[in-house]
Amino acid sequence: MLDISHIDAFHGAAQALRDVSFSAARGEIVGLMGRNGAGKTTMVRTIMGLLKPRNGSIRLDGEELTTLRPHDVPKRGVAYVPQGRRLFNGMTVEENLRMGLAVRNSGLAVLDGVLQLLPILKQRLKQRAGTLSGGEQQMLATARALCTEPSVILLDEPSEGLAPEIIGRLLDTMVALKRTGVAILLVEQRVASALKVCDRILLMENGTIRHEAPASELTADAGPLERYIGIHR
Repeated sequence: MLDISHIDAFHGAAQALRDVSFSAARGEIVGLMGRNGAGKTTMVRTIMGLLKPRNGSIRLDGEELTTLRPHDVPKRGVAYVPQGRRLFNGMTVEENLRMGLAVRNSGLAVLDGVLQLLPILKQRLKQRAGTLSGGEQQMLATARALCTEPSVILLDEPSEGLAPEIIGRLLDTMVALKRTGVAILLVEQRVASALKVCDRILLMENGTIRHEAPASELTADAGPLERYIGIHR
């Protein structure tokens, strides 16, 4: 389980996260939502060690992560698919995937399992990542993260700029990952997408979790979504 407890984090003198606490269990998809600037990406970057919290604890299966260097966090089982994907565009699909395997010295059996989950990439292994479509690049970024054999995967705006058909395929992939026991923290602006796949939704405002509810509850009563995101669906 990923357990976030009383996190305070700052950008210089400005406080970006205030007493943030939540958890994500294995086999659970937790959505983190809020308006632009609410602190969602800052929270993800803090989990990854890219921003050190001033107070609080981040634990994965009981192990403290805040004391680790950023490059050691993925080795403990936390994978990150950042907004914008950040692929090695000049490298092939296969080379990008092997970079993921190298994080934890994973074997080709792991790669085979990832390609079974995302079979479209099997046809693109020798193609340069920069020549893929937007949807294929998102699939590759997700696959590269999965090659690290994570127990938790953090997805930051994965549907941004994608066609509805590709978004549907991506959501199906998340559900398939959930069934394998991976915990997923999903930062997502598309309310309908989040409500479709998430078990719980955390609504963030000004660096604080203001509301937490099952996705089914927010589907029935969108009042909190209107209050903290500003849209109904």
